[in-house]
Amino acid sequence: MLITTLVGIIVYGLLKSRTSKNLDGYFLSDRSVPWYIVLLSIMGTQASAVTFLSAPGQAYTDGMRFVQYYFGLPIAMVVLCITFVPVFHKLRIYTAYEFLEKRFDVKTRTLTSFLFLLQRGLSTGISISAPSIILSSLLGWDIMWTNIFMGGLLIIYTVTGGAKAVAYTQQLQLIIVFGGMIMAGYMVVHLLPQHIGFFDALHVGGKAGKLNVITTGFKNNNFNWNDRYNLLSGVIGGFFLALSYFGTDQSQVGRYLTAKSERESKLGLLLNGLVKVPMQFLILLIGVMVFAFYQYHEEPVFFNQSQLKVLENSKYKDSLYALQNEYDKAEVLKVKEMNVISAADKSSNEFRQAQSALQSIANQKELTKKTIRRWLGDKEVHGDSNDTNYIFLRFVVDYLPKGLVGLLIAVIFLAAWGSVAAALNSLASATIVDFHKRFSKKELTPNNEYVLSKWYTFLWGIFCVIVAQLAYNIGNSLIEAVNVLGSLFYGVILGVFLVAFYMKKVGGHAVFISAVIVELLVISIHVLNQKGIVNLSFLWLNVVGATGVIFLSWIMNTFFIDRNKKAGRNLPV
Repeated sequence: MLITTLVGIIVYGLLKSRTSKNLDGYFLSDRSVPWYIVLLSIMGTQASAVTFLSAPGQAYTDGMRFVQYYFGLPIAMVVLCITFVPVFHKLRIYTAYEFLEKRFDVKTRTLTSFLFLLQRGLSTGISISAPSIILSSLLGWDIMWTNIFMGGLLIIYTVTGGAKAVAYTQQLQLIIVFGGMIMAGYMVVHLLPQHIGFFDALHVGGKAGKLNVITTGFKNNNFNWNDRYNLLSGVIGGFFLALSYFGTDQSQVGRYLTAKSERESKLGLLLNGLVKVPMQFLILLIGVMVFAFYQYHEEPVFFNQSQLKVLENSKYKDSLYALQNEYDKAEVLKVKEMNVISAADKSSNEFRQAQSALQSIANQKELTKKTIRRWLGDKEVHGDSNDTNYIFLRFVVDYLPKGLVGLLIAVIFLAAWGSVAAALNSLASATIVDFHKRFSKKELTPNNEYVLSKWYTFLWGIFCVIVAQLAYNIGNSLIEAVNVLGSLFYGVILGVFLVAFYMKKVGGHAVFISAVIVELLVISIHVLNQKGIVNLSFLWLNVVGATGVIFLSWIMNTFFIDRNKKAGRNLPV
């Protein structure tokens, strides 16, 4: 099932990839894609393997409050359709950063394109590591060879096909992805004990605090700025992040620039705003169902089984054996007490005693898991103490039928291929358009540009495979790691674009210096936050970056007379 699905997708993409052998054909599909393919391509680019592998684990450990991260997205789609899309289409640009040279100057264009290349290259490496984790865990392969294998497939697929192959294969990929996830959700509920239904599982998840869809971030009348996911940070921080991602990140801009017309681009973006939140809600809900499932079944002491083998070969071998025995006994007792609670009257002594026993078991289990994480964090062990990325995968492998296991692993591979292929395509387009063509004195023919584009795609693929290897022990859930990384750069890039659109009197010198200063400030805040000196959730970094550039540009502009006289230039904004 796995091999058949993957080979079929590659063949379909290559058959669909026939375009003009120039930049328009390779990067923008000759600007001929209909709105529904644009929609699926936008969704496929955003919904990477990280989404389907890590999000259920995120809900399992932290509940569903992560969905608030997307609450600002629909508003951002409306703003994009009003402001960004019309300008990009009228200028017929290849990358979003070309607009900044027309509005400001070449150094501002180069800076923003460089920041994009840096963060997107790193993020794409993390996205490659997600399916590599699967192969490594299932087949026992060394992670280095797994990354090379996965990255190699993606590089061949992307270099050969270009933007059209990416767009049309994402259509099939998403159909298979959604079908696979729906099947997984059904199977989680189906595998629950006979007397436990969907709503009973929801009740179990709710009692454990996993249905925390809406959280305010306020505690004792004080707002917690370090709380990562709440209503305020989701609507405001999420809006700035989504506006930057879809409006200034070439991996997304390149998807809707392939559309036949401005109207088709807008339709794809607006429908994405409507679909994304419920889609993410349902993916997280699967994580809650998996949590409920493991209350009636024995939960592994550590979902990443390969790390237990690491401990077995360390100085903690005997301690692990004793700990594992105690844990297994507690899990057997937990399942017994959960069945008592399900059958007993809520007002009975039996029910209260079972609840008390479960609380004691839960405390013991948490202590056990903390001990294992501490052992894995030992410098002599060199283990990976993060377990979130393996929760859904472990459930799939241990409990689902083999054919369905193959389909769901294919789902995660396809999601990776869709998002990574689009990212590699965008990295190559920004490199050749914003750097090679802009600064090379040698005249290039359309065929030269086409060949160079393939080489840049290949080189970026190699870079991302190297990052994937380094990202293996990143310490966060993969989905959080990607979003934190993006937030370090997105706010500043967005601030530059907002100044370009809405502050006609500000020139290139002011915005360039402001962007450099604010970028250093954002990185400094993040470093201080990691050390516990500052308490600010990563979503707010997008707000700090964007508003910081806007405010500082306004101040700087009063001290600089723009020598290029490009402030307020007559552009279609």
